Amino acid sequence: MSLPKNIHISSHPCLQAKLSQLRSQATPTRETRDLVHEIATILGVEALAVSLKTSKGGTDTTPLGYTYETQVISPADVALVPILRSGLGMIEALNNLLPSPVPIYHLGLFREKLSLQPVEYYNNLPFHRPESSTELNANTVNSAASDTAILLDPVIATGATAEAAIDLLREWGVRRIVMLSVLCSEAGVRRVAEHWPEGVEVWVGAVDAQCDEKGMIQPGLGDIGDRLFVAMGK
Repeated sequence: MSLPKNIHISSHPCLQAKLSQLRSQATPTRETRDLVHEIATILGVEALAVSLKTSKGGTDTTPLGYTYETQVISPADVALVPILRSGLGMIEALNNLLPSPVPIYHLGLFREKLSLQPVEYYNNLPFHRPESSTELNANTVNSAASDTAILLDPVIATGATAEAAIDLLREWGVRRIVMLSVLCSEAGVRRVAEHWPEGVEVWVGAVDAQCDEKGMIQPGLGDIGDRLFVAMGK
């Protein structure tokens, strides 16, 4: 499978074993939530090891009175952006990995059943307008935008929803997007990676070959949103 260079597929044996468990129809809701959290943790460790750096943060003192130089992450301006609903299942894992609290913004997108195209229904990305109307022009920079957005969605099927989220984040003003997904289809993840190749890095647990006519990944893991939130049969 030849994929763009900005797609990274985990080869971690624990992740692959957990993903196999997650695929099973016999896996109950509580275990499904735990598995998504654990897979997101492994993906997060791998992705952030590459996407973030450390810089000097000053000095502090140990309990024995010794002075040491502190390290902080760079860029410091990072935001977590889950795509509702299922992206909520990955927030805690990434939040726990980061050394200090970061903003969490939400994008509500659902896939219309017939067209399989995304529909936006919620967006709480903040926007700070210039104080003076004379400063507002086509090149105005949104001062509220984070430098790096960590975009979370357990599944990339057709790629249309993730593509729409990337467009919203670019319009918001981010410089870089690091997207984490448990599972994706080959066509879907390729679509996402090629949409903004210089600004997006995609980290996934595995890639399945294709989607069916309903836009569900084969063999996939079912509707992960339904499974996470016990919303079967909607």
